[in-house]
Amino acid sequence: MNRVEISAGKLRGLLRLADDEGRFRMMAIDQRGSLKRMIKKATGKEATYEDLAQIKKLIVKVLSPYSSATLIDPGYGYPIAAKYLPPEVGLLLAVEETGYLASGAGERERKTRLLEGWSVGKVKRAGADGVKLLLYYRHDGSPEVVEHQQGIARKVGEECARHDIPYVLEIVAYPFREDEDKDSPVYAERKPKLVFDYVAEFAKPEYKVDILKVEFPADLKYCREYADGAFDGVKREPVYNLSEVEDFCREVTRLARVPWVILSAGVGIEEFLEEVEIASRCGASGFLCGRALWKYCVDYYPDLDAVEEWLSTGGAENFRKLYAASEAATPFWDTEAFGGFPNLALEKAGPEWYRNYPDFAGDE
Repeated sequence: MNRVEISAGKLRGLLRLADDEGRFRMMAIDQRGSLKRMIKKATGKEATYEDLAQIKKLIVKVLSPYSSATLIDPGYGYPIAAKYLPPEVGLLLAVEETGYLASGAGERERKTRLLEGWSVGKVKRAGADGVKLLLYYRHDGSPEVVEHQQGIARKVGEECARHDIPYVLEIVAYPFREDEDKDSPVYAERKPKLVFDYVAEFAKPEYKVDILKVEFPADLKYCREYADGAFDGVKREPVYNLSEVEDFCREVTRLARVPWVILSAGVGIEEFLEEVEIASRCGASGFLCGRALWKYCVDYYPDLDAVEEWLSTGGAENFRKLYAASEAATPFWDTEAFGGFPNLALEKAGPEWYRNYPDFAGDE
C-alpha cells in the first residue's frame, strides 16, 4: 500500500488520543443537560453550576488516569477539572451547545447548535488534542434539517483542517416518526440502516472527519441471544440474531474507512460491555464512553466522599472491564484509511517541511 500522508497536528493529535496500542479507550464527561437531570433525580433539587462542576471534577480526577483521552465540555467541566487531567492523557473538547433546537414537522426533529463564544481555534489554544461535535441525524428527515446538520458538520471539519487538529464527529439517530419509540421493535429494526446511512454520509472526505463516534448499530435488547431480559429483566420479541448484529458492525467498518469508536448512549455497563466486545472484534477502534462508565456515582451526590469512593471502586472496575472488552479493537493506524503504521507519513516531510507548514490560521 502507498504511504498515507497526514498533517503534523492531525497525526500528533490522533497519537495523543489513542493509547500505546493505537486503540481509543476514551471517557466522556461532557454531559450537561442529562447530568442536570441525573442530579435533580438524586437530590430532588435543580442542579447548579457548582453541582455539575464538582461531579465532573471528581470523575476527571479519579477516572481520567484510566483513559487514553478524556472528553470534557468547556463550560462546567474544563475550567475546574483542567488541572486534574493527567499530562499523559489526551484531551477532547466539545464545541456544541447542550441539547438541540426542535425543528421540522411537528418540531420532532433536531438541529445541533454550536456553542456561542467558543470555536475550534479556542479549542486548539486551550491545549486540546481534538475537537468533538455531537450531531443528531436522520437521513430521512426534512430536507432543511438534513442540510443544516450536514452544513454544521462540514463547517467544523473545515475549521479543524485549518487549525490542524483531529475532528471527532459523534452522530446519534433518534425516533421522530409517529410509529417509532426508542424502545420498540420498529425502531430496533430500523436502527442498523439509520447508522449505516449516517456513517456513509459523514465518512465522505468533504467532512474531513478523523474519528467517527457512532451508536452500536443494533439494539441488543432485541437481539435473540439477549432478548429474554438479559440487561433489564424485560423480555422482548427479537428482530435479529447475534450473527446479523456482527454483520451490522462489519458494515459500519466497511462504510467508515476512518477509525470508528462506539458511544454508550446511556445504556447500562453490562449492555455496553457486550456492545464493545462485539464492535471491537468487527472492526471498531475502541470506545468513547460516558454515562455507562460513571453514572452510578451521581446516586451518592451531594456526599462528595461517597461519590469519590464509588468512582475509585465501581468506576475503576468498569474501566478495567472495558479494557478487556476492547482487546480485539483495531488500532487506528490499521484501519482502511491508513493501512498500517509503516504507511503513516508526515505530510510534505523533508528538509523544507518547516517552511511549507502553514502559519497559525487565526480565530474564526
